[in-house]
Amino acid sequence: MRKNKKKFVGIVVSDKMDKTVVVKVEINKMHPKYKKVIKTYRKFYAHDEKNEAGEGDKVLIMESRPLSKLKRWVVLKVLEKAQKV
Repeated sequence: MRKNKKKFVGIVVSDKMDKTVVVKVEINKMHPKYKKVIKTYRKFYAHDEKNEAGEGDKVLIMESRPLSKLKRWVVLKVLEKAQKV
């Protein structure tokens, strides 16, 4: 078992599923030829046991064992709640 598991901070894009959220993570990459920093985004399906993360919340996710076909991440905690208008 690996001790240092990957952790990312991202924004919840969807919370329509039961105990699952879709988290959008921004990753900055350097272009190999032009040396310019490019923003790219990845979506991760994360397990949210208590359904506490809502759409627009900032969350901390950590990798885990495969929980389903697409879920390989777990929500550790909600860092910021979304502003309700």
